[in-house]
Amino acid sequence: MDLDAAAPGFVTDVKPLFRAKDRDSMQRAFDLWSYDDVVEHAAAILHAVQSGAMPCDGAWSPERVGVLQRWIAAGTPP
Repeated sequence: MDLDAAAPGFVTDVKPLFRAKDRDSMQRAFDLWSYDDVVEHAAAILHAVQSGAMPCDGAWSPERVGVLQRWIAAGTPP
């Protein structure tokens, strides 16, 4: 099995995890819909969603956190 083919992509899998209100609340720091910004802050974003600190209105499910983790582990493909 080709692991790269199974890796989540930013446009198709990661960006849709972030709602408009998530983007709006983080806009002063970085843009959650920008590939470059999310790559730059990937470790901090992952920590925030793992701890439940982000989003502020409720923690992500383990499946959603897993998508972000797999994307980072795969080298943050676009």
